[in-house]
Amino acid sequence: MIKIRMPAASSALFNRSSRHLAFLLLAWLGASPLPASAGAHTTAASGEIRPAAIYHNYCSVCHGDKGDGHSRAQGSLVPPPRNFTTSEAATLLTRARMIESVTNGRSGTAMTGWKTQLSQKEIEAVVDYVRNTFMPANATADSNRGRIVYSRNCAVCHGDRGDGRSRAQGSLNPPPRDFTAPAARAELTPERMIMSITYGRPETAMAGFKTQLSKEDINAVVSYIRTGFMGTNDTAGISGTSSGARHGRPQGMPGTGMPSSTKTLVADMSVPMPNGLKGDAVKGAAFYMSNCATCHGTTGDGRGPRAYFINPKPRNFLHPASQAELNRTALFKATTEGKLGTEMPAWGKVLSPQEVADVSEFVFQRFIRQPAAVAKNANTGK
Repeated sequence: MIKIRMPAASSALFNRSSRHLAFLLLAWLGASPLPASAGAHTTAASGEIRPAAIYHNYCSVCHGDKGDGHSRAQGSLVPPPRNFTTSEAATLLTRARMIESVTNGRSGTAMTGWKTQLSQKEIEAVVDYVRNTFMPANATADSNRGRIVYSRNCAVCHGDRGDGRSRAQGSLNPPPRDFTAPAARAELTPERMIMSITYGRPETAMAGFKTQLSKEDINAVVSYIRTGFMGTNDTAGISGTSSGARHGRPQGMPGTGMPSSTKTLVADMSVPMPNGLKGDAVKGAAFYMSNCATCHGTTGDGRGPRAYFINPKPRNFLHPASQAELNRTALFKATTEGKLGTEMPAWGKVLSPQEVADVSEFVFQRFIRQPAAVAKNANTGK
């Protein structure tokens, strides 16, 4: 048994940090590989690697016998040991990252490198053991897919860590979304993120990926971003999708909250105006040209004379995202209530519901469901 003796004069300096250091020393000694006579992690005769023994001898002292981080070391380590059983771990921990961590350790944590005690094959074996024994298999597969999609398509703007810090950051206005910020968790529902990735975001550098990514890729990358960067666990469902269906918005996939296909992201364009109203596009055209075109433009492209002095920019009704989601109900609501944080006023305070319906009907017929847009959507199967 090892005893640590300290002079009486120094005992007062044995603060919490010192206790952590002593505990780590004892934990490391306690986690040393067992001698061959006591049950080694490699069978001498055949050279067979025993990853369960490696995990027990080296890892369980911190990560726990069940890989959930529940161990004697748990309360003494900051940050605490990784819990491999969570969906977050499955999302963040790729096989390559885990091999790197076991080999060289993790800076800023108590995770030490084992490359001097374990061979490369033993490190790979214990990593595979942890992944197959403790980590959710389906989540691991999905997170790897999402990670790959993100790395190839999203990281160039949003950064490797999802915080918007990239080489493109200084060249984009508005800057790329920081998924790690509280505002992202407050504003970005899974449904909205799928819409943005599919059709892009008007007046931003965010392009639509509907021709490059499959519905499975889009769902996987949204799940990866939300779990890995936003710290949310709501990828199994979207609250309010049933009410969204009543208002003609896209419905989600039953049981997951994710749309069953990118086609379902297109709002139901047959939904009428609310409250039994029927808009008059002719009357609405007169109002639009007198009041709305200065911002949204006479062609609805968001390039009106005042648009150059407005930030965020006015809605571009010709953008694929607009033509996918702005049905009569959505236009009526936006025109009536306006939009906080923008120069879009709440016209419902000065116009009657019928007048709002009139201008909404004009926008819908002229820009959203214009012949070119209808033909384009028909050709793409929407």
